[in-house]
Amino acid sequence: MSTQVLRVDRLVTADADVGPGWLALRDGHVLDRGAGAPPTDLAALPPEHVAGTVVPGFVDQHVHGALGVDFGTADADGARRAAAHHHRAGSTRLVASVATASAASLTRALGVLAPLVDEGVLDGVHLEGPWLSEARRGAHDPGLLRGPEPAEVESLLEAAAGALRVVTLAPELPGAVDAVRRLVAAGVVVALGHSDCTAEQAHAAADAGATVVTHVYNGMRPLHHREPGLAGAALTDDRLAVELILDGQHVSRDAAEIARRASSGRLVLVSDAMAATGWSDGRYEIAGSQVVVADGVAMLADGSSLAGSTGTVGAGVARLLGEHDVGLQEAVRASSATAAATLGLAGAGLAPGDRADLVVLDEAGVVDRVMRQGRWV
Repeated sequence: MSTQVLRVDRLVTADADVGPGWLALRDGHVLDRGAGAPPTDLAALPPEHVAGTVVPGFVDQHVHGALGVDFGTADADGARRAAAHHHRAGSTRLVASVATASAASLTRALGVLAPLVDEGVLDGVHLEGPWLSEARRGAHDPGLLRGPEPAEVESLLEAAAGALRVVTLAPELPGAVDAVRRLVAAGVVVALGHSDCTAEQAHAAADAGATVVTHVYNGMRPLHHREPGLAGAALTDDRLAVELILDGQHVSRDAAEIARRASSGRLVLVSDAMAATGWSDGRYEIAGSQVVVADGVAMLADGSSLAGSTGTVGAGVARLLGEHDVGLQEAVRASSATAAATLGLAGAGLAPGDRADLVVLDEAGVVDRVMRQGRWV
């Protein structure tokens, strides 16, 4: 592939606000970058002017689907369509989330999604359940929840064939800390969530190797001054990356601001997007439960709990910039750099040698254009 030069109005990464600058791309990767005009050896190439602010492509480590497709029940073509929707919305790297289900259904889903990880459509699979607390289950069917028996842990690791990137579990369940150690030893990132654990239990799970808290505040006991629970551990334990669903529904602005300030440098914006994302209101099923989506808000049919989001990480970035008045570099860390570091995804920062994954933001911080692996999508 020939070298391509982009002249950009502003280039911002997690470690630099370059200002007006340029990117040289080749074979889907960043060849070089810099401020001002391209150097002499690249000046002869006709540059493409990119109006707006260029930032690294977003990394969504918690996304269940889109366009009527749930990653947990999709076939390969459906999973590709759902992934492509999020790619176009700016999330150039995705970890497909599979919610609580029977052992047979989880094995089937892993069999479908693992080849898409090999192809580069996805960057891994996230099992959100079945090892969750019934007391903090959210949309997960209580009849499908269970403890992390060693035999099932091994079976799912085998079925994933190396594609399993993240597992969310409740650390207070019997055998959970042993499961954390086993999963971490297998190269899996362990997240703590849908849990009624104490702060002490959360810190103990971090001692065992857990490194993420799944969608802070949601699916956990409320923060209390004498027993802060998982939320308190998330906001104080520097070993834990902190997921936040910033869709205006899951978390109030003040609570989101507390999380942002307390977990500076550890915050990870996630979509938690379910099948209605980019699709239509109506009835859906997730984690064995019936869900009704009305005006873009997904709720259990009985109205007892939210059931995922219909947003994107890009929408969360716009909200972070507009409602929380943060700088672009902080937004880049929350939308890509921290997740990439937590997941062990190399090449997500638009440095030389990195993938040519970028998002162009307009003046309002809204996604205008997206490039994935050197191609506009």
